[in-house]
Amino acid sequence: MKPFAYARASDVGTAIQSITQNQNAKFLGGGTNLVDLMRENIEQPDYLLDVTGLSLTQVEELPGGGVSIGALVKNSHLAANQLVRERYPVLSEAILNGASGQIRNMATTGGNLMQRTRCYYFYDKQARCDKREPGAGCDALEGFNRIHAILGASDACIATHPSDMCVALAALDASVRVIGSNGERAIPIVDFHRLPEDTPQTDTNLRPDELITAVELPALSFARNSMYRKVRDRASYAFALVSVAAALEVEGGAIKNVRLALGGVAHKPWRAFAAEKILAGAQASEDIFKAAAAEELKPARGYKHNSFKIELAQRKRRRA
Repeated sequence: MKPFAYARASDVGTAIQSITQNQNAKFLGGGTNLVDLMRENIEQPDYLLDVTGLSLTQVEELPGGGVSIGALVKNSHLAANQLVRERYPVLSEAILNGASGQIRNMATTGGNLMQRTRCYYFYDKQARCDKREPGAGCDALEGFNRIHAILGASDACIATHPSDMCVALAALDASVRVIGSNGERAIPIVDFHRLPEDTPQTDTNLRPDELITAVELPALSFARNSMYRKVRDRASYAFALVSVAAALEVEGGAIKNVRLALGGVAHKPWRAFAAEKILAGAQASEDIFKAAAAEELKPARGYKHNSFKIELAQRKRRRA
């Protein structure tokens, strides 16, 4: 076991100062992913800063009808929150589809955003993995790639992002509030996670000294009519082969507002902008849903074991 230093942060300012002063440092929330990665010697921090004592545990209504979710809100509490269940049911459903009850009771909102891929080859130290060791190659390209990406992948990495919660957040136009040594900023959720390109070791656009403080959801009245659907290999505690977050408003037979995102298909939650463009203003019908799904999946690339995902993603989106 690699030795590491451990400390508890008393306030946000001290946390930023402490993480800046220590190299190879990590924030520790619920630990449901980071601790696993440390046990596998994939993550090897020299310094862990426990932030669970910070006052970032509230779900609050914002002026104008939006909602702010503290970074340390537990997944189980967020899924059960009345504001979320009423205004953003897709988010509650996604979280409840995401993990076992025990994990949801520990996992935090900020930690969920930061979790890393569950690619087999990323966890196997005997395998070549550009995400774990840049420049090593990617054994998933020619290996057992059933769970891997069909959109936005590169020759360096075809891993997928594991979060269900983040797929719902992508469909809801969420933004991530962060604070670091250079001050505060808000990152749109669609820009928070990265596609692999030639730097798959970098999962997000978060700077090393930045701490997630909250996730903010805008006021979207039509998000009350939303849902999350997930296809997986088993019913309990399995990551998505394909998932869909959808919100829709139809007025006079025409699609007035639509938000769509896919999970299990890319290195990041995949916002379906191409499909939304076709659907916006169109008459709601099976034909237009089919056309929009096909357009979104046009650039998809399947591999030996996961080409079925292309048709599956289209069918699941149409059904949603």
